[in-house]
Amino acid sequence: MHTLNIGILAHVDAGKTSLTERLLFDHGAIDRLGSVDAGDTRTDDGAIERQRGITVRSAVAAFTAHGTQINLIDTPGHSDFIAEVERALQVLDGAVLLLSAVEGVQAQTRVLMRTLRRLGLPTLVFVNKIDRPGARADELLTDIRRRLTPHVAPLTGVTGIGTPEARVHRRPLDAAAEALAEVDPGILAALVDGPPPDRAALQAALAARTADGSFHPVYFGSALGGQGVVELVEGIVRTVPAGSVRSPSPEPSGRHRGPRGTVFAVRPGPGGQRTAYLRLYDGEVTQRQRLTFLRREADGRTTEVAGRVGRLEVIGRPGPLTGGNIAALAGIPGLRVGDRLGELTDRAPQFAPPTLQTLVRARRPEQSAPLRSALLALADQDPLMHARPAAAGATSLLLYGEVQMEVLAATLAQDFGIDAAFEPGRVRLLERPAGIGEASEEMPWLDRTRYWATVGLRVEPGPVGSGGVFAYETELGALPRAFHQAIEETVHTTMLSGPHGWEVTDYRVTLTRSGFSSPVSTAADFRGLTPVVLRRALERAGTRVYEPYHSFEAEVPPDALAPVTSLLASLGAEIKETTGGTASWVIAGELPARQVRRAGLRLPGLTRGEGVWWSRPSGDRPAR
Repeated sequence: MHTLNIGILAHVDAGKTSLTERLLFDHGAIDRLGSVDAGDTRTDDGAIERQRGITVRSAVAAFTAHGTQINLIDTPGHSDFIAEVERALQVLDGAVLLLSAVEGVQAQTRVLMRTLRRLGLPTLVFVNKIDRPGARADELLTDIRRRLTPHVAPLTGVTGIGTPEARVHRRPLDAAAEALAEVDPGILAALVDGPPPDRAALQAALAARTADGSFHPVYFGSALGGQGVVELVEGIVRTVPAGSVRSPSPEPSGRHRGPRGTVFAVRPGPGGQRTAYLRLYDGEVTQRQRLTFLRREADGRTTEVAGRVGRLEVIGRPGPLTGGNIAALAGIPGLRVGDRLGELTDRAPQFAPPTLQTLVRARRPEQSAPLRSALLALADQDPLMHARPAAAGATSLLLYGEVQMEVLAATLAQDFGIDAAFEPGRVRLLERPAGIGEASEEMPWLDRTRYWATVGLRVEPGPVGSGGVFAYETELGALPRAFHQAIEETVHTTMLSGPHGWEVTDYRVTLTRSGFSSPVSTAADFRGLTPVVLRRALERAGTRVYEPYHSFEAEVPPDALAPVTSLLASLGAEIKETTGGTASWVIAGELPARQVRRAGLRLPGLTRGEGVWWSRPSGDRPAR
């Protein structure tokens, strides 16, 4: 039996979790249908997910159909958790993009389809809620072609749409021939020159073009009522090839012989133990096996996380974890999302860092220390959540949005018993060295410092995205190891606040001079002197402040094009493209992150509620 790893993606409230429940129930994996409203679904098993009725973390469940095990990865729908979605995409063989037949194509739907097409991931479209009042079919297909991708064709139709009597029927494959001809040269030649393609040729072309991500079959149905789900499952099995995930390639030399895989999710458990979800590309992993995972740090270094598998639960089947499958494993402390088993390649996904900065404090002073420990532990599970100690017992956090902040507050209350207060979020700026600067200080006998230490440092710019790098020009054995460690740790800590008050990043600091006096010098001397020297060198190098930007798209009615464009220009947007016609116009460009919320709030008023706004982090630029 082969395995398919399928992700279910959608705009929030389109019915992802309900579809997962229906698939599991119809194929005997669960004995009753869970309900999002009742909070008893299989994949949203966290208390917060059940209370809020949204998916926060990717979850995995399995069922068997047509001789194939299908692992379902139910992903978050809210835009604050888009990074969680994209991490799950890296381990999928295919995806089901869910749309509501009532709400239709939403802003987040377009974000997801854009990502799926960029990855070339086989994607089927499922139009849900056909039995709800206001559901549409033909009009929605037109919207899909116009706003998502033109390369689609419905393989099922629906009668009685928008009523409780809505029913799904199969459409003849011949009806999809013209749409397939747009992406398949063989079908095009058969339609033009004859003879017309037969069903076998059309089915082969459908499978091939779906597999390479250039074509998307559309299915209608209802997750709650069960209509159209049988046809969707058949489509998954027929068109998504096993092992189509873009896994890292083995080393050309063939040196690597062990198992290869990726950790794509980490979930907390009782007693502080964490469960990591591992997608294995090839090889085998067994219980009690010792594994070594590789991690690429922000400064480019590679670190190892090693341990012995204490618990191994292969999703959907017993026995060892084999290539193509997913397992939940525990017993290896410190695993993070993105850690690689086997070789570490440069093809690992890159995610824009969070840009919303907030300070968190415990409402009860005695909980300050537990709060800091809890936040640091949560950040250690997720490399995209940044946490560090701040003044007066507070903890500084970097997040993606307000909803993520609310979920985190609920997590602290329910899982840790901590009542935390979050300050209003603000956009975080960064500083980068603008040039090269050097400084040094000698030991006390030169009467220049009270510290029994000599430190010389050079600061210079590093490559964008490199974080902070510490290097040596002095001989490593010139200082005791504890003194070297004190200098390096203090450099990185000092860079958390630059001359303009923001964190300094993408720097290279080199130790150019060092000295100590035995036995009076201590590590504390080097921790005290290093900030003095570093700040002086950084002032001589100078820093430039950068602010985060978002890529955006605004879809607006034609008569709103001028006022919306004027608004965006006043907010500092750089408009790169405007496209459209009689129905609507799309304005694309980049905007300072601090103006994104304002733009999104103003858009409905300028477009009579018809405008659609989409944005996501896209790097940074020098602040104006």
